Amino acid sequence: MTQTQFARFTGAFVMALTLTGVIVAAQARLPTVVVYKTPTCGCCGKWVEHMQAAGFKVETQHRDDLTSIRQTNKVPPTATSCHTALVGSYVVEGHVPADDVKRLLAEKPKVKGITVPGMPIGSPGMEGPAPQKYNTLAFTEDGKTSVFAKH
Repeated sequence: MTQTQFARFTGAFVMALTLTGVIVAAQARLPTVVVYKTPTCGCCGKWVEHMQAAGFKVETQHRDDLTSIRQTNKVPPTATSCHTALVGSYVVEGHVPADDVKRLLAEKPKVKGITVPGMPIGSPGMEGPAPQKYNTLAFTEDGKTSVFAKH
């Protein structure tokens, strides 16, 4: 290996290590997601795996009934799904893509949270044939919703 090749290799290696450190540091700054779900829900478990793969640390709390958690966190009744998560100062209801959660945390809009109502096929944790188009909705404390992202 020539001196020039060695210098290029060393530079590329240092750059790779630097980028790896930046990625790890960015993931370390993601807040923990606390997920409330029923003990037997398989799709909720798949959503947890989706969030972990996106770099989030996830704590799971099993509950037989999520009604009080949704009421306490002001999730509109028309916006519910099968699990409720708390991340930072926000509520994340249902099968919301991790990228939407990251955007929520980065942009910090004045909303209570975001939701993917129901359980649309093709959303994270609900993978399957014939994916549906769906929206991630933002919701406010008083129950107003607006489209946050289209999928």
